[in-house]
Amino acid sequence: MSAWSGSDEQHMRRALALAVLGLTTVDPNPRVGCVLVRDGRVVGEGWHERAGGPHAEARALQTAGEAARGATAYVSLEPCAAQGRTPPCTGALVAAGVRRVVYAVDDPNPGMRGGAAALRAAGIEVANGLLADEARELNIGFFSRHERGRPWVRVKLGASLDARTALADGTSQWITGTESRADVQRFRARSSVVLAGASTVLKDDPSLNVRIEGASRQPLRVVLDRRLRVPATARTYTLEGAAAVFTASSDEARLGTLRQAGVRVEHVGAASGGLDLAAVMTRLAALQANEAWVEAGPRLAGALLMARLVDELVIYMAPCMLGPQGAPLAQLPPIARLEDRLALRYVAVDRMGADLRIIARPAASGGI
Repeated sequence: MSAWSGSDEQHMRRALALAVLGLTTVDPNPRVGCVLVRDGRVVGEGWHERAGGPHAEARALQTAGEAARGATAYVSLEPCAAQGRTPPCTGALVAAGVRRVVYAVDDPNPGMRGGAAALRAAGIEVANGLLADEARELNIGFFSRHERGRPWVRVKLGASLDARTALADGTSQWITGTESRADVQRFRARSSVVLAGASTVLKDDPSLNVRIEGASRQPLRVVLDRRLRVPATARTYTLEGAAAVFTASSDEARLGTLRQAGVRVEHVGAASGGLDLAAVMTRLAALQANEAWVEAGPRLAGALLMARLVDELVIYMAPCMLGPQGAPLAQLPPIARLEDRLALRYVAVDRMGADLRIIARPAASGGI
């Protein structure tokens, strides 16, 4: 369909707003919202609230009851056609007598796609593509995992105005303000994985967990530790929720201690003095990670950038200067020609209290 009515867009925007309500709770599933409309009136709404729970369409049908018969369903993602932990939504829509389905974007999950064809085969009018870009952005990690075989990778950096992340002696707490730190918690909460390098963990002993009141889910906490330098007593290994170490070490004594402490051990190969970062991301995708939030020091940030594994930089910039001896944002190799620079594009620049939050993506990336 090339032209959409104003009411079509209005109802799809509402479906997307409902989907956002599952931003931090449905991982590893996609965030989905659904609105049922009959004779110009909204008769049912729903969103996917948690993994394993009813899908958005089922929730909306439940609230609509008999009023769903003859209605149009606006869904932010193609209705699923396969049995998962819940029944297929296509069957529920057909059984409810829905007349028309408008969805934003095709489901990238090969195990669930085919809903549009199933609906058409049942005689239901189907249209798609309305607000597709917004729908993909909402589930950008879900699309990344299924289309590229790796999570969407955000690298968080806190820096001074002269782009220094710590003093020369490593002191970095706290360059940025409380509003920025609260925003970090919101990003952690929506992520599948919170990841840090061994050097950061040894220096700061961070928790890497979500500390938001009422948080219903903790992301997997991951430490990249090629030589197993981080002890099993590190704070991030001792907190509630799952923790994992990615390593190239075969030190059975240390591995045994970590396993005994409940830490998941993942072996990957070494590369360029560290771990094979592409292999790390591939393995995280196999563990159903959609979005990876990386709290990196300059070395890991630079390695991820040079490996072309960074999809988004989230930089919190404080109104201060730390001087030339401070640690840089990222350790990058010398660049001889300006045309070889790592070009970025700004996605958003926002105030966070006294700080600025800059979100930037590689200029060469068209997204997913």
